[in-house]
Amino acid sequence: MPRKLLFIVNPNAGKKKSDKIIQTIRKTFPANIYYQFVIWKDKNNFDEIVKLLKSEGYTDAIAVGGDGTVNQVAKNILNSNITLGIIPIGSGNGLARTLGISIDIEQAIKQIVDGQTTTIDSGNVNNIPFFCTSGIGFDAHIGNLFATSKTRGLNSYIKITFRELFKYRAKNYTLIFNNQTIQRKAFLITVANAGQYGNDFYIAPQANLQDGYFHVALLKPFNIIKSIGVFINILKRSAHLSSSIETFVTDKITIIRNEKDVIHFDGEPYFEGEEIIFENKPNSLKVLIGDSFKVA
Repeated sequence: MPRKLLFIVNPNAGKKKSDKIIQTIRKTFPANIYYQFVIWKDKNNFDEIVKLLKSEGYTDAIAVGGDGTVNQVAKNILNSNITLGIIPIGSGNGLARTLGISIDIEQAIKQIVDGQTTTIDSGNVNNIPFFCTSGIGFDAHIGNLFATSKTRGLNSYIKITFRELFKYRAKNYTLIFNNQTIQRKAFLITVANAGQYGNDFYIAPQANLQDGYFHVALLKPFNIIKSIGVFINILKRSAHLSSSIETFVTDKITIIRNEKDVIHFDGEPYFEGEEIIFENKPNSLKVLIGDSFKVA
């Protein structure tokens, strides 16, 4: 079956950036593969794009944007024959990096043309799909502040993180998984389908997109000295070896907290109640990959 690609361009990429990417694709894409562009103009309305994807027989949906755009495209093609591709132009690009997709636009286009595919797991948090990480606590708090920040990009994210690092307080949680119930005080709890948040910051380096399980990373309360060690472990892809991080492996976990608060899914913030349920959905998304991705 011939391939038919729809490039879905992020509405917040900016007109100059969007135009440049579209021009690059037109200049470098081979004539023997059919493709079209659609600008996702209304952030709150994706229905028209979904209708176009499915009614016109597109084989590939290419998300041109950051993790939020990738999440929006991916969740609308779950358990279908449409394959997700990514041209990563966001702040973290967590799923793209995990799949071996180049951050260089021309190289990412070449990988799309090459058309190597596999199938990966996805996650649900209170029935909201996610693909890299979801969680509660400090990372969700930062995601909420970053979403409302006037400035974007990695520098802004780092600035917000360090500003809040020693203001935020660990909270009490009940975790129910693998036929056990435990109580923990945690600074954050990340449920990882993939190992990283983005920018190669690996909170759960042993996580595997194709094994049907989450790696749950619980960061214990810490002092300034321990925080340096945790940060180094995350950068060195050895967070699971840190004495400040407790890791659990499960395909389903319920976390109960004392009050309604923010969660995040692939960095996108959302307010939910006291009970949060995470479930792994094996082999639910077809994706385009780079050569460096090791298929399980």
